[in-house]
Amino acid sequence: MESFKNMVPQFATVIREGEKLTLRAEDLVLGDIVEVKFGDRIPADVRIIEARGFKVDNSSLTGESEPQSRGPEFTNENPLETKNLAFFSTNAVEGTAKGVVICCGDNTVMGRIAGLASGLDTGETPIAKEIHHFIHLITGVAVFLGVTFFLIAFILGYHWLDAVIFLIGIIVANVPEGLLATVTVCLTLTAKRMASKNCLVKNLEAVETLGSTSTICSDKTGTLTQNRMTVAHMWFDNQIIEADTTEDQSGVQYDRTSPGFKALAKIATLCNRAEFKGGQDGVPILKKEVAGDASEAALLKCMELALGDVLSIRKRNKKVCEIPFNSTNKYQVSIHESDDSSDPRQLLVMKGAPERILERCSTIFIGGKEKVLDEEMKEAFNNAYLELGGLGERVLGFCDLQLPSDKYPIGYKFNTDDINFPVDNLRFVGLMSMIDPPRAAVPDAVAKCRSAGIKVIMVTGDHPITAKAIAKSVGIISEGNETVEDIAARLNIPVSEVNPREAKAAVVHGTELRDLNSDQLDEILKYHTEIVFARTSPQQKLIIVEGCQRLGAIVAVTGDGV
Repeated sequence: MESFKNMVPQFATVIREGEKLTLRAEDLVLGDIVEVKFGDRIPADVRIIEARGFKVDNSSLTGESEPQSRGPEFTNENPLETKNLAFFSTNAVEGTAKGVVICCGDNTVMGRIAGLASGLDTGETPIAKEIHHFIHLITGVAVFLGVTFFLIAFILGYHWLDAVIFLIGIIVANVPEGLLATVTVCLTLTAKRMASKNCLVKNLEAVETLGSTSTICSDKTGTLTQNRMTVAHMWFDNQIIEADTTEDQSGVQYDRTSPGFKALAKIATLCNRAEFKGGQDGVPILKKEVAGDASEAALLKCMELALGDVLSIRKRNKKVCEIPFNSTNKYQVSIHESDDSSDPRQLLVMKGAPERILERCSTIFIGGKEKVLDEEMKEAFNNAYLELGGLGERVLGFCDLQLPSDKYPIGYKFNTDDINFPVDNLRFVGLMSMIDPPRAAVPDAVAKCRSAGIKVIMVTGDHPITAKAIAKSVGIISEGNETVEDIAARLNIPVSEVNPREAKAAVVHGTELRDLNSDQLDEILKYHTEIVFARTSPQQKLIIVEGCQRLGAIVAVTGDGV
């Protein structure tokens, strides 16, 4: 493995004494200034000092499916959540940045996680304990029988040498010589059966332990979910439409012929920089690799399934101007020539944070007609936005405007620095929400575990609302079971007045977990049958597993959070 690592070493662009150098990542030292761009792996833990549209994929570290923006500003006491830190082994997915190296090697967050894992006391497996107990039992029985027959032979008048032979013979006869071979063969056959299910067993003793499992701690991203953002709901024509999030597109279908959907789909198609990577002919649309942001990739795949060839639609509606999304404006806007030869007007399309989009609109497109955006429609928007946000989904707003041809003719020079086109009084069209949907087989697997008496706990670094929504959809939180917050909302009382033991389910935030002692954690694990731990750090995941073990559980931990 070491030789393989040396064949593909990781390099970093470093500025030392004013000169740009390319060094191996292991040669970095504290205080080095490193440059990172789209597609690079972060070579060490760095403090960002300069960034241009910089985003990182932290899914391997925190479980966040969505790329996270990074910049020089401090935003959170938690190092894993603040914007001004990027961590070793995560990937840059957009933009460029400069940063100062603050930790290298084993001192990085990932290095400390590796240290946590390698420094664990593995202890004895249940089968090893059983075998040792069995050996002690057999040894006791053999010695007892041997001594008993030795005394009987001696009393009956046998020569002492014959009595000793009796003693040795009985002890040797009781030694289970075939035990080791039998156990090894049984475990090997089981491992072979598991290999046929695409499960590689590296430790044979773990096979038996797996059968004794009483608690499963599962990561969310990529384990319970598909690890790809997918359009889950749309709001247009003043109604919420459910999209098909299944892996094989066998789920619910929706009307794609209404004027509202056509207008929304056109904006989602054109105001989108994501593209399919080449050389993927024959690959199902949902499994194609995409160059671009995770949310835009979700929109691209949804539109490809709904409209057909997105690339040809973009070619027919040539892009003439664009302002990319940034954290200040919180919107992306582009202007396109019309594909209708009889209509010379150019189309301005915009998407972004729903509240920012709505405040730039004066009308709304409902049922094929443009209406004034009054208080009633704003309330309908807010209700839809809150409902979709409450499902743990990422919501985007969409609007457009037909630019008058007399003022903005074909060939007009649009200026994106000193904006010379309208970005207010637009027409609001709708909302789209995205989520990393659960895998199709997960709800059935969770139900089987529960029927076998196995407790399934979700342990994720993702947001509590998203984690709770996924937990409900896969059955980790059963229908009808409430958390303390749910009971408080139902009874319209403060959370502090609810007895925690009345709630069968619990959603525990990482910041709460940090303030709990071992007895309080044990109480949560003991009295709640359905538990979700959200925004947890790798160290906290270890504390949760140790808490389960303290209560006598045999714990299996699954997912890339391991």
